[in-house]
Formats: sequence, structure tokens, C-alpha cells
Amino acid sequence: MDDYLFEANVSRCKHVTELTTYLEIFSYSDPSYNSVEEHPLTPDEFDNYLHRRGAFAPPKLPAGVVQLSCIRLVLQQEAKHPETFTPHVISLRPEVYKSMVVTMNLPYRAIESTSVVGPFFWAAWDQDEINPHLQIVYRKSDVRKKGYTRGWELMLSHDVNHGITTGFAKGTPSSDMVDCIKHLKACVLQVGHPMLLPIIIFSHDISYKTDIKQRDARDWLRRLEHAVSMRSEIEEREGYVKEGVVDLDAINRDLVECHSQVLWKRPKAYLEILACIDKACHNFLEKLPEERQDGEMRKLQASMLARLEFYRVKLQGIESYAYTTLQRLEIQRSALYNIIAQKESKLNFQMAAEQRKIAHAGKRDSTAMKWISLIGAVFLPGAYLASVFSMTFFNFQNTGTDQPAVAKSFWIYWAVDVPVTILIVAGWYVWEKRREAKYDREDADLERGSEDMEKNIMASMRKRTLSKVSTWDTKKKE
Repeated sequence: MDDYLFEANVSRCKHVTELTTYLEIFSYSDPSYNSVEEHPLTPDEFDNYLHRRGAFAPPKLPAGVVQLSCIRLVLQQEAKHPETFTPHVISLRPEVYKSMVVTMNLPYRAIESTSVVGPFFWAAWDQDEINPHLQIVYRKSDVRKKGYTRGWELMLSHDVNHGITTGFAKGTPSSDMVDCIKHLKACVLQVGHPMLLPIIIFSHDISYKTDIKQRDARDWLRRLEHAVSMRSEIEEREGYVKEGVVDLDAINRDLVECHSQVLWKRPKAYLEILACIDKACHNFLEKLPEERQDGEMRKLQASMLARLEFYRVKLQGIESYAYTTLQRLEIQRSALYNIIAQKESKLNFQMAAEQRKIAHAGKRDSTAMKWISLIGAVFLPGAYLASVFSMTFFNFQNTGTDQPAVAKSFWIYWAVDVPVTILIVAGWYVWEKRREAKYDREDADLERGSEDMEKNIMASMRKRTLSKVSTWDTKKKE
């Protein structure tokens, strides 16, 4: 099954080209023969390196000198291709990658870890009971930054009977792979332990940078606490006050940034990795042949376990420190929301006061209009009658003559006035009805739009609910 899955996953991957070198570290019974060599590895020499032919053939040793341990690695320390840590991407041609994995007895399952998230560590024995190999996969890849993927990976296989470790290591410039290899070169006498390079990489991954990040986050939090608590002497120094007004947007933005910085390299994941490395160390010692269990190997094993315990205590301290910082951040966020709510409440009170002033002004205006209307109602009948009696249809000056005071043609005034009045009132009535009908149509359109929006929201919520239910059913079946 492993062979088939390995072939299927390799065929699925696309490959990119990276600068490749090799590293060979040999430790002998006579320390004067110990050697450390790192050189470029060209494609035409790759197969010779794998099978130790030509320039890579084992050296002839004088009588009495034996090889104690060695480590042989294919390195890509400065992987610069933008896709090098994208899922289903390898940095060697497929046939070369297969040959390397098979010849060096590297773990087949490593090809299935190209898409894992976060730090990942796996160690297990192969199925060879006569000459068992401890296989290790250790990697970490991150999201793109400035268009480039980031991360590192390590594949190792350790021959427990002969003390030979083979593997493949790759890292981007943002990783510490170059420093880890330098550290490995300085540990020639300890290369017989398969967990040497993984522990070196782990120590660089949780280096002093993590502690500094947490310290900086705590100092940042303290400044934010001063700003939220409105300590004016601190606010002016930290720049959260602009023209006498506290910049709540800047405080909220910095709270989010500080929160993300505290969550950088969360200790919980690294504690899990640490437990796996510790378990692999104990498994290695259990299967280590007696002829290799000398004082130096046991001393190295004890040193590694002590270092792992040191890292465990350190990570627990970081986790406790980060937890306290997160709790204080939550308190400041709640306090900030309360401040914003208070400011909004004050603003609402101010708006209500302004609206009350406007209402009082409107009331005063309406009172004045009532008096004006009353005065108009009092004087309008008299003005109307005066204008009517002032027309030529009336002649009250010739009261002593036979001429009547009201002309016989007075009916003409009413014959014109009444139809014109009726026409104007009818026109106004028709215009008002059309305007009301238009408003009714607009109200109906708005109501239909609201109903359609509500139906769409309900439909989308129903679809999401059905999809969650189907997903849950699928998981239950699996």
C-alpha cells in the first residue's frame, strides 16, 4: 500500500528547481580521520552520491580504524522558488526524488505531508526487523509573504545497527536551516544519534525570538492599558492623543495587532512536538544495539532528554505568560468597548438635546403661525366682503334715485367665479390623487424589495443549514 500511495502522490506533484548541495559528516574511532564536507551537487553526480560511487565512494581506512557513525544529507538550504513549499510541489525531478527516497530508505509518507499546516513531527520504525531504520519527518510551512512561500522540511532515516543517518533537508532564506547545518557541522562526535538534527532545528525554532516577541507584546499591552485608562501623561508620550482627542481607532487597531503577536508560535503546538521528539528518543534507545550503547551515547541521550525537559519548562512558562497577556487584552478590549458605548451614549444625549431644541423652536413657530392664521381668519371675511362691494356691480351712492344699488348684471360675477373655483378645486383634487397613487406604488416597491431580501436571506440560511447537516451526516457515515 505504501508503494502505491507513494507513486500516486509523487505523480500528482509538480517539481521546481532549487540549488542543491550535499553534506557528509564521518566519525571514526580515530578522531584524526573525522571529516566534514559540503559541496554543490550537480544533477549528473546525484546518482553517484546516492550509491556512493566515484568521488563519493567510502575511503580506505588503515587497519584498526573503523567508522563509528556518519550522516549524509542532500541539502537545499536557500530554496527561493515562490512555489517551493506549495502543497504537492517537490524541488527535485520526480524520478530523482523517487530514487533518493528508495536508495536512502527515507519515509514514503513524507510526500503526503506537503500540505500539512503548522509544525509537524513524525517518527516510526520501518518494517525491516533485521536491520531496522528509524524514519523521521519534521517540517513546517507557512502562508505566502510577499509572493513567496516559507518553511523548512527534514526527512531522515537512521540505520540503528551501523549508526548511518541519511536524509534530505530544505529551507527558505527566512528559516534557520543554514544556521542549523552550521550547528550540525560542529557536532561531529554526536552524529550517531538520529535526533541530533531535529533537536537542533527545534531549538532554533523556539529561540530567544519567541521570548522577545512575548516581552514586546507585554510592553505594547502596558502602553495600551495606559491609553485606555486615560492617563494623560502617558497618552501624550505614546501618541494616542491627537489634538486633545483620544484616537480610539488607533487603540483598537493596536489591540488587534498585539493580540496576533501574542499568538505567534503558540506554545501548545510546540509542546506536542516536544512530546513526540521525547518519545522518539526513548524508542531509539530501546532498539539501540548493545555494542553502540557506550558511555558517550548514554551521556548524549541524557543530555538531549535534559535539554528537552528544559524546553518543556520554557514553553510552559511562555504559555502561562501568553495566557495572562491574552486575558489582559480581553479586559482592555472590553474597557475600550465600554468607552465607545459611553461616548455614543453622550453623543445620543447631545443629539436628543439638539432635537429637543429644534422641537421647541418648531413649537414656537407653530404658535406664531396659529396667531397669524387666527388674525387672517378674523380679517379675511371683512376683506373679502370689502373687495366684493367695491366692484362696479354695486352703487350705494345713488340711493335717492331710481337706479338700484345692485346692478342687474351682478350674476355675471357668480357665473364666472363659481365654475373657475370648481375647476381649480377639481384640478387640485386630481393632482393630489395622482401624487398619492405614485407614493403608494413606491411604498409597494419598497415593501416588495424588503420581502424579496428577506426571502433571499432565509433561502441562503436554509442552504447553509442543509450543507452543514449533509456534511455532518457524511462525517457520521465516515
